[in-house]
Amino acid sequence: MPVPTRRLAVVFAVSAIALALSASPQPETWIVVMAILLGLSIVDFALAVRPRTIEIRRELPAVIALGTPATIRWSLRNPTQRPAVVVFADELAPSLGATTRRMRMRLPRRSTGTVGVELRPTRRGEFLVDEIALRIEGPLGLIARQRTRHVPMSIKVFPSFRSKDEAELRINKARILDIGLRSAKGLGGGTEFDQLREYTVDDDFRRVDWAATARSGRAIVRTYRAERNQTVINLLDNGRVMAGTVDGVARVEHAMDAVMTLTTVATRLGDRCGLLAFDQEVRAVVPASNSRSQLGRVVEAMFDLEPVFAESDYRGAFNETMVRFRRRAMLVIFTDLVEQAVGESLLPSLGLIARNHVVVIAAVQDPAVVGWARGDATTDEDVYRKVAAIGALEERRRTVVRLQRLGATVIDAPPRALPLELADAYLKVKATGRL
Repeated sequence: MPVPTRRLAVVFAVSAIALALSASPQPETWIVVMAILLGLSIVDFALAVRPRTIEIRRELPAVIALGTPATIRWSLRNPTQRPAVVVFADELAPSLGATTRRMRMRLPRRSTGTVGVELRPTRRGEFLVDEIALRIEGPLGLIARQRTRHVPMSIKVFPSFRSKDEAELRINKARILDIGLRSAKGLGGGTEFDQLREYTVDDDFRRVDWAATARSGRAIVRTYRAERNQTVINLLDNGRVMAGTVDGVARVEHAMDAVMTLTTVATRLGDRCGLLAFDQEVRAVVPASNSRSQLGRVVEAMFDLEPVFAESDYRGAFNETMVRFRRRAMLVIFTDLVEQAVGESLLPSLGLIARNHVVVIAAVQDPAVVGWARGDATTDEDVYRKVAAIGALEERRRTVVRLQRLGATVIDAPPRALPLELADAYLKVKATGRL
């Protein structure tokens, strides 16, 4: 008989006894009823399986990507000779997005049961999962034994790599740099000699090697490949300006996606890539490397960063960059183009790195603001919003011009386009030999 049915039967029986005895005005009648209830409760408590005898094991993934579904499972074993009805609740943080954290399971004697729920995290970081509250109901359903069990584990929620597929496309597109089918444009001093081969109609005649041509009697050209082992450093602003949301997600989250894209593309093409995250102080540093595990190191350094609601110290971050990364590099600064913040903190410090490095400023543009500026205004509210949006975009344009005058390349793009435009800018820097 299921526990709720048994509980109803017991309550009905006790109620019937109480009604039968209620005809008697003697107070002893109620004492008898209470004694019956107490006796049944004691029997129920004695027959209930003790919580400490139930074996419980939790299975959860060590790492989950933000917004990606995962499953957490619990395995419970009843080693006793009595069946048990177990109700348990796990210590899951709300931002892990569990569909439920309270379970009910019936375990026959000497049996094992497994149950799982889906997780869909809504926030990055490391979450500690420890206490599991177990409640074992008695066979009559009147009394339950309860105990808290400690099963300490942790789960890490990493930032979502939404642009992974686009990064692979950029890598495939860049393979042409490795086989020497194109000459470098612009300065051309940053390319490495690859081989000599016979001239074809698609080759630039300026690449003809006249000495080799004279020796062989055929037109011979020099081919070049993109330089390897160059350095790309991501400077991730974790300050106040990166806490604002675009498409319902903090700007720093979009920037992390672009950081992962650039790290993937650069390391796969043989270049060294690193990270420096900062706000009022340097929060994380990942030395530059071109190993295939570098993306994992970068993600590990970023996953628990939360924006600090204070102005970032660019001068301190740039000084730290020059100390740690001495060779010429492409420095990609992820920030927002807020005119006041850029004018007061970034611009005065940019000269420290602009002389010896290739500087790229990457910012997340809000598509909603662009839509308001371009949309029709039919009400007073629309007019005010349109004027404010136009003013905000004009402010960003002025900020871009000021940064470009100092020699920086500025990429101001919507969230989905930023990683791709940044990867294209990196490939262009390689192709032109600017590093």
